[in-house]
Amino acid sequence: MKKSLYGVLYAMVFGFVAVLTSTSAFATNGYFSHGYGVNDQALGGAGVALPQDTLDAAVNPANMVFLGERYDFGIALFNPNREYTVNGNPSGAPGTFGFTPGTVKSDSEWFVIPSIGANWMLNADSSIGVSIFGNGGMNTDYQTDTYHSTSPTGVDLMQLFIAPTYATKMTPQNAVGITPILAYQQFKESGLGTLAGYSSDSNNLANKGYDTAYGYGARIGYQGEVFPSLNLGVSYQTRIYMSKFDKYSGLLAEQGDFDIPSNWTVGLAYKATPALTFLFDVQRINYSEVKSVGNPMLPNLTPGSLGTDDGSGFGWDDMTIYKIGVQWQSSNEWIWRLGYSKGSQPIQDSEMPFNILAPGVIEEHATVGFTRAMSNKQDLNFALTRAFSHTVSGTNALDPAQTIALKMDQWEIAFSYSWKYF
Repeated sequence: MKKSLYGVLYAMVFGFVAVLTSTSAFATNGYFSHGYGVNDQALGGAGVALPQDTLDAAVNPANMVFLGERYDFGIALFNPNREYTVNGNPSGAPGTFGFTPGTVKSDSEWFVIPSIGANWMLNADSSIGVSIFGNGGMNTDYQTDTYHSTSPTGVDLMQLFIAPTYATKMTPQNAVGITPILAYQQFKESGLGTLAGYSSDSNNLANKGYDTAYGYGARIGYQGEVFPSLNLGVSYQTRIYMSKFDKYSGLLAEQGDFDIPSNWTVGLAYKATPALTFLFDVQRINYSEVKSVGNPMLPNLTPGSLGTDDGSGFGWDDMTIYKIGVQWQSSNEWIWRLGYSKGSQPIQDSEMPFNILAPGVIEEHATVGFTRAMSNKQDLNFALTRAFSHTVSGTNALDPAQTIALKMDQWEIAFSYSWKYF
């Protein structure tokens, strides 16, 4: 490690504070980001089999040993546009819960999201690194009393990860890596006070301000050449076990538990020519294993049930995402990228009432980007992501006289600066 290490570590501490104090508002593959690191984002999120930058620890820790010594500093401007529409008047029938008809858009439309990572070579065949990034989150900010309680109504979930990584080569073209994960979550909810009769702990149901949780997990990965010009990448992230949101023990299932679900990714990178690479990834996110996310609203919403082990959640299904990308190096100075991803969003049409708070209905992303080499040691990277508008609608399960539609589209512009040693 070089003398610059201390300065870089100082920058990473500063970056950690920046990430920690920023509001994370990704809600794009459920509440996971479509990609990690600017270059992967420009490839539609594909890249488990292609080393790119030090945010690869979030995708495949084995990639890190192929990167050499480098530092990456990224920042993204994220613009999610969220709204819900209620059609039909409330029936007023006993035991029903109707919403005010009309369309309501969420405020807080722009977010600044930083990331930072570093990698150091221990020797020619092994490396250590550290990456700090946001996994995603949910954010809605409706300036209405949506649930006939208080205004504004919404949630704010932020997830932050510190990911130290060790990677080693088994052969010159094959490597494995492991990333212990330290996680931090911050959560706030407002506007659900009218559900006090359904809560097991109505004093810790709604409007309690921010609460925090800490947890741990791990990601392991393999990346290597399986045939000439064809690389395979495989990674698996364990469930991340979090401490509980005590302030919301009467809302979230299992007394405020909000673990982060396990997920896996498998992908290929085919180098058709020295300058042209094609990528294909498949990712699976196991939302249903976390009860506060996967439990259905009905028949679980009964008096005194919210916050219990079998209390209502958001009713999210597991999600499978397919990602393709193309990377072309046109010269020593320029690398160009295109990508596309498609997944089946996790919200069932029977789960509309609670998912007004978390309308993670995006299914498709189209991406472009580039790297401009400023010198043999410095790169400027760019990615533009368009998450296409998607709507999910269904009957209000709490008042069948109404239908509810959830809609979202997104833009994201991301930049990073890379500083490399050889």
